[in-house]
Amino acid sequence: MYYRKLGNTGLEVAEVSFGTIPILQGSIPVLPDYFNLDENEAFAVMDHAFQMGCNLYDAAIVPEYGDAEIKLGKFAVRVGREKLIISDKARFFGGGEMYRAVETSCENLGTTPDLYFVHQVDADHEEEVFGRGGALDALAELKAEGKIRFAGIATHYYDILLRGAQDERVDVLQGSGNLLERGMLDRIRQETCFRGKGFLVNKVYAAGLLPAYFSERTLVGFALDYPISSVLVGLGTKEQVDAAMGWDARNPKPDLPSFEEVLSVLEKAYDPIPCDRCQRCVCPFGTEIHTLFRQYQYFHLGKDHWALKKLGLGIAASARRCRQCAAMPCMDACPHKIRIPQEMQKIAKLTEDYAV
Repeated sequence: MYYRKLGNTGLEVAEVSFGTIPILQGSIPVLPDYFNLDENEAFAVMDHAFQMGCNLYDAAIVPEYGDAEIKLGKFAVRVGREKLIISDKARFFGGGEMYRAVETSCENLGTTPDLYFVHQVDADHEEEVFGRGGALDALAELKAEGKIRFAGIATHYYDILLRGAQDERVDVLQGSGNLLERGMLDRIRQETCFRGKGFLVNKVYAAGLLPAYFSERTLVGFALDYPISSVLVGLGTKEQVDAAMGWDARNPKPDLPSFEEVLSVLEKAYDPIPCDRCQRCVCPFGTEIHTLFRQYQYFHLGKDHWALKKLGLGIAASARRCRQCAAMPCMDACPHKIRIPQEMQKIAKLTEDYAV
């Protein structure tokens, strides 16, 4: 295992970190139906990663991530708390709620987390998080009190990551990217303000879908080719740990397919939209075009029921507004020159045909 600096925190983290979703237990929304590990099973997988050099484990507050904090806290005692970097997060945007969430996380873990993120920050809550008395102010206060070591922002949106990179209260960032959805990583690589922040990349397997088309070695190696701190992979078996961590990331370096080559592989299964989720396609009506395109891809890659539920939320109205739009600034901004109105109608038709 190789290690990288976590921004300006003074910490060094393994290039591949442990995401705890697959080791959870219980009936919770984020838990895949093919995983449900009890405590001993979870410890075995976590220890296997630890023995391979993994030192950063990422969880989230109960009940959002089930018993992840509890298991991680017990695991830290088993291997030695000082040997682990614990990353935690909560989806609370106001300062008071975030402050209480961190205190609860400390109780669940039995220790203080090293990194704590405001989780799933979006445009609807951005000002609350960054504003006076918001979640970031609370994390800054908790950091001063020694209840966390470093504060972070976790989001799937480039503009929010950019704002976090420019905010002195933010030490670490967590965003998403992979072989297919590489546009945000490409933009981050070009922005120097990200260099001083620790950066964790999640969704490198695209919710577990891309390993059916590309090797884990290629998927992880692709993300590590960017100026990031660590790739965060959800791991639920020893075999998955071996696939993600059991190879030398530098020698030999894996072949990294271009975006066009990725599309050509996926074309054997369906007609992909050539969208890399760079998020430049700002819609005057507020439609998240890149998110709809993502759900279309995920539908065809295997998460059909989940994707349809997401697509069904307002797609008919979005497609109608797109058809009526005369300005179409989204098409002007798209580097891949996607015919966005036509793709929107295709997605609306897909949702209608498969509606349940």
